[in-house]
Amino acid sequence: MSRTTAFPPTPSPVPRVADSARRRTSASVILRSVLEHGPVARSTIARLTGLSPASVTGHCAHLSGLGLIREADAPRRGNGAGRPHVPVDLDDGRFVVGGVHVAVPYMTVALLDLRGRVVAQREAKHRGTDPFAVLTRAADGLEALLASAPGRRALGVGVAVGGWVDRDAGTVVEHPLLGWRDVPVREAIGDRTGLPVQVDGHARALVNAERLFGRARGSGSVLHLFVGNVVDAAFATRDEVHHGPRSQAGAIAHLPLAGGGEPCACGRTGCLQAELSERTLCRRARAAGVTDGTNPMHVVAAAAGGNPVAVRLLLERARTVGRAVALLMDVLNPERVVVTEVGALAREDCLAAIRAEAGPARAASVAPTSFADSVLAVAGGAVALDVLYRDPLAVPHDGN
Repeated sequence: MSRTTAFPPTPSPVPRVADSARRRTSASVILRSVLEHGPVARSTIARLTGLSPASVTGHCAHLSGLGLIREADAPRRGNGAGRPHVPVDLDDGRFVVGGVHVAVPYMTVALLDLRGRVVAQREAKHRGTDPFAVLTRAADGLEALLASAPGRRALGVGVAVGGWVDRDAGTVVEHPLLGWRDVPVREAIGDRTGLPVQVDGHARALVNAERLFGRARGSGSVLHLFVGNVVDAAFATRDEVHHGPRSQAGAIAHLPLAGGGEPCACGRTGCLQAELSERTLCRRARAAGVTDGTNPMHVVAAAAGGNPVAVRLLLERARTVGRAVALLMDVLNPERVVVTEVGALAREDCLAAIRAEAGPARAASVAPTSFADSVLAVAGGAVALDVLYRDPLAVPHDGN
């Protein structure tokens, strides 16, 4: 009679994976609570998140060990007797992230702290559009900024670019205005800096910045419309930004607008980017004798100085932006809309024109970007900070 040897069952890796995912999710929720409410007592975090007090205490100890949070200086006393509550807050003086934004005429490099505040930044005009030359200069610029910020440790780099950006691959798939195609941005910046690099489109980067640090924090859904030389959009519901296959969501450059007559490189007329591009604004301003350059801020300055033609050009553009906003709101029905556009940032009449096109019932939900003085610097850093707040446990332990 044969005997069968019984082997103990092999433990399934699924519970361990699920437990790890839960820990990461809990750490993310707690760090976000500290960002939004700090200085905040651990008991308050437990109430806000629904996590147990023991879990919150354990995660706070871990996040403190990573250098992301610290105990606040002044304890808070409860209503009754007993030990005072010692609140926790972000440790925002230790770490930074690098940010790179590549625009058509120039790049912006910056350092941001954990609250999304710009610590340092610089701009540099492109000397050409060769992608590897541009990215090498960006990496060197970041290293110079870090050298000027002693005592700050860089956790990583975020890169925001217009055009079609594949976030997962870390590549710019296509940027027609720069002539870039299949550019390995993550690899190029990472090899030069030695830091982890995240890459995304600038509209998605800014919707994450609004969600984490701006006026849209806590909103159920947010639409962001970016109107520069590149025109694109991003849409987030709760904490998820829609990317689509190969991160192609938000490509609205060739969205047709009725009544538009501007010729587009695609062969049609009236495409959204052709109508609204800063290149178009500046060309019209030059033709009208408002300015002789290619900087849209010169048009804004002329309008501020009382030039009626400059005011008209900005208001016409704002009304077209408003029509695009209304169309996107009809499709997506967002709770909030954020617009990054020079007229809306500088002039109340331009913002009012955009809101008027959205309609009286929806006008109050439309606002300019929260980062008027540093929007491009914030865009790059927000790519890295979004990853940090989603998975803070991936931060290497700080042995200092």
